[in-house]
Amino acid sequence: MLTVIIECFDQESELAQTLSALVAGAVEGIVSDVVVLDNGSHDGISKIADAAGCRYHTTWDLRDVLTAARGEWLLLVEPGARPSQGWIDEIAEYVSLNSTPARFSPSRAHRQSFLKRVARRPPLLERGFLLPKAQALAIAKNGMKLTDLVAGLKGQALSSEMVPAWAARPARPRA
Repeated sequence: MLTVIIECFDQESELAQTLSALVAGAVEGIVSDVVVLDNGSHDGISKIADAAGCRYHTTWDLRDVLTAARGEWLLLVEPGARPSQGWIDEIAEYVSLNSTPARFSPSRAHRQSFLKRVARRPPLLERGFLLPKAQALAIAKNGMKLTDLVAGLKGQALSSEMVPAWAARPARPRA
């Protein structure tokens, strides 16, 4: 039903947090597979992805990745971002009734100060992005990154919230 795709670079602990939040979706049958795209990390991302049963790529063509996705819908997320409680039922209902992209709502429990929100442009995948596989394939070109795929696309707001990746970063061990 749903393929989750995560693009990473040296974000081992963040990836682990995201994957742990997706386990419930896999148990419920909504997450059919997870794909991890590694941009040359030097940490243990490959071990985390392997242990979680993810498909792991260090080199890829986005069109090939999308074609091989098992789900008819794609959920693109940043490593460290985690959907909040209730996401499984809402996604299942949304994909059965809609054919347009969607984004999670921002987490009310993880809001930055007003000045930080005004001064910073949030990453395109901070709230995740849900879109039909067919639409993604129509947009995808050689050499694209996940953020390029969703640039300029608007998504309906889901009521389920996404804890942003920046909230996971403090958990990262300091060197």
